[in-house]
Amino acid sequence: QRQLAESGGGSVQAGGSLRLSCVASGYSINSRCMGWFRQAPGKEREGVAAIYTTGGSTYYADSVKGRFTISQDRAKNTLYLQMNSLKPEDTAIYYCAARPFLERCSNTVSPLGFGGWGQGTQVTVSS
Repeated sequence: QRQLAESGGGSVQAGGSLRLSCVASGYSINSRCMGWFRQAPGKEREGVAAIYTTGGSTYYADSVKGRFTISQDRAKNTLYLQMNSLKPEDTAIYYCAARPFLERCSNTVSPLGFGGWGQGTQVTVSS
């Protein structure tokens, strides 16, 4: 069964850091566009960052550039999101998802075309 499982969320003060993990099971993350997304209460799901796992090209939403870093460990079939200099507006449920095999990422990090959504992990940033 194909699954993505996120972990690593929590509550931090503004300026703090968190590292999210997303473990894929039932399929390999190789040669896929993998992404992190978030959804705050009352808002639509938005893209945060994406990576094409073969080659490692990365893409970020403007709101997180310079603060968040997406990375991978293909041996562990795991995606990461290092979040630094967190702001209250980063508060949301964070999800990971994947595009179909060999489909490239788009520059806009849109949630369209992604699937296999995990259950999400809550990130709360207090001021």
